[in-house]
Formats: sequence, C-alpha cells, structure tokens
Amino acid sequence: MATFDDFMKLDIRVGTVVEAKVFEKARKPAYQLAVDFGEELGVKRSSAQITQQYQPEELVGKQVLAVVNFPPRQIANFFSEVLVLGTYSEGGVVLITPDKPVKNGDKLG
Repeated sequence: MATFDDFMKLDIRVGTVVEAKVFEKARKPAYQLAVDFGEELGVKRSSAQITQQYQPEELVGKQVLAVVNFPPRQIANFFSEVLVLGTYSEGGVVLITPDKPVKNGDKLG
C-alpha cells in the first residue's frame, strides 16, 4: 500500500498543450507533446500514448495534469520530461483535465 506521504512526493501540475505531433520513432503509437506549465516550470516535453482518443490538432490548447518531478525518460531519440496523466479506458487513454480553465502551473491539491 502507498502511504499519504508517498502521494505527497508527487508534484502534479496543470499545463496547456502548446504543440502536439506524431512520434514517428516510438515503438507504440504516441505523440510528442510540449506542455506549458507557466513561469515557474516553463514548457516541458512528454511522450504520450493517447493516439486512440485524440488527434494532434485537438490537443493544442487543452489543459492537462502531469507529474512534473519524475526524472526525464529517454524514448528513442526523445527525452520525456513529464508524465501526462490519463485513465486506461475501453477506447484508449483519456486525459485527466480540469473541468474549468485554471492557471498553468497550478498544483493538484
């Protein structure tokens, strides 16, 4: 079992997708995302296996939640700096998003 202290170690923030493109070199279908987390964190990159539910053009401008304090992970020739969060649903991964617009960089609390 994870403890509350374990959960508190995660830094989960809101960011806005500013760029999304097909990740050609990924083994599994994925997009390369650039996500703006505001002044404190800036723009971070992420590889996201969300191709079943989303097209790149509909992702730009969408606010998402992501873990921003994992170490970068190399996927092919790309360094994924944050883990964008979603649920594994029947039709593919569905992103976790705020239901109202919020400031980039806001923390999950």
